Amino acid sequence: MVINKKNAAKALFALLLGCTATVNAQDSEQSASVPIDKKYTAEIKKIAAAPLVKKAMQQIVDLEKETMSNHVLLTEIPSPPYKEAKRAAKFAEMIKAAGIDSVWTDTAGNVLAFRKGRTGKKRVILEAHMDTVFPEGTDVTVKYRGDTLCAPGVGDDTRSLSVLLTIVKVMKQTNIQTDADVIFVGATGEEGQGDLRGVKNLFSPAGPGKIDSFIAIDGSGTEGIVHRALGSHRYRVTFKGPGGHSSGAFGIGNPHNALGRAMHYWDESGNAYAATPGTRVTFSVGVIGGGTSVNSIPFASWMEVDMRSENPERLNAMDALLKAAISKALAEENAMKKMGKDLTVDIKLIGDRPAGNNPATIPLVQRMMASISYLGGTPKLGVGSTDSNIPFAKGVPAMTIGQGGKAGNAHSLNEWFLNDKGYIGIQQSLLVLLSEAGLAAK
Repeated sequence: MVINKKNAAKALFALLLGCTATVNAQDSEQSASVPIDKKYTAEIKKIAAAPLVKKAMQQIVDLEKETMSNHVLLTEIPSPPYKEAKRAAKFAEMIKAAGIDSVWTDTAGNVLAFRKGRTGKKRVILEAHMDTVFPEGTDVTVKYRGDTLCAPGVGDDTRSLSVLLTIVKVMKQTNIQTDADVIFVGATGEEGQGDLRGVKNLFSPAGPGKIDSFIAIDGSGTEGIVHRALGSHRYRVTFKGPGGHSSGAFGIGNPHNALGRAMHYWDESGNAYAATPGTRVTFSVGVIGGGTSVNSIPFASWMEVDMRSENPERLNAMDALLKAAISKALAEENAMKKMGKDLTVDIKLIGDRPAGNNPATIPLVQRMMASISYLGGTPKLGVGSTDSNIPFAKGVPAMTIGQGGKAGNAHSLNEWFLNDKGYIGIQQSLLVLLSEAGLAAK
């Protein structure tokens, strides 16, 4: 399929807003071509018709005010990168009060809330991440503009934590039981240099054990299903030299010059490669720094870069182009200097999110498609960089779904959330959870 300029502009705009999950033109076409197996449509319909489930679905609507109150409370607890502990402690307290069997915090700071199943032969995780992109000191007070909540992190991903709390509460109040064990997780480290450390820990020997299915809630809306992982590599590249006075040391190697050349060469080769036929691959220089004063030759110059693709081969090729550009820039600057020691370069991997996917035909994704359809929506299959990247890469059935409502300006100080039929997102999450974990017969 050829993506036209209009669709490409929309995709770029979504990325600039910092969306963690995207559904592009190609994904929309795919969603129309992947049918929902009738057996999953029948399964969701049967589950939704069960008396306890009907009661729970209504209670989700009845608990709207409480869900919003929890949402605001958690939003106003700062959760900067690597400093999620304060929010985690409150979330643990709240999910325990909602009616969970046991709650604990693991070695990565994740909050795990265990709900025992009737047989326990399977284990399903329903997860939302607790961290935001905003540094310490950011004002996270929720401000109201009519019905709209405005605050950093109010949509990504704090709303999803309140969704988990409501699901736990309605399952407790209605005494709904599942065959499988269910673990509700508030995860750390989804954003930025957190590098998915929370979910990586869940799937490590330090985790809770075998995980059979993984469902992440991240992003607004009710129709999107991320079933493919956008892999990424992130580096901090630092050119180093002796540094010195801008006049007295003139002629020594300048790390800024080397950095500029590296950026230029990667821009040339990266754009040429991105334009070649194949799976979409992107790259960018996100942050640069270094130097001490206007009249000094810097002793260090650094940049942080990001590259992404669903295809590991394309991602690795873009990675190789970065390193070739760095090597060329370093050699040129060292050849041009008139005196002093050679510059050196340090390349540090600061993020590695694996690519992977689940076919849209697997039961988990089919059940979500059927749940969306049952509640009047149209499923849209997509690709994203989310906590589901880890189970995707390990071959575990996984997906990332919407939290309901509408949201925008993610990762900005002007982030907002509107509770426009937000209960539908919670109802969908409950239906797919009960379907995947098995609604235990009374």
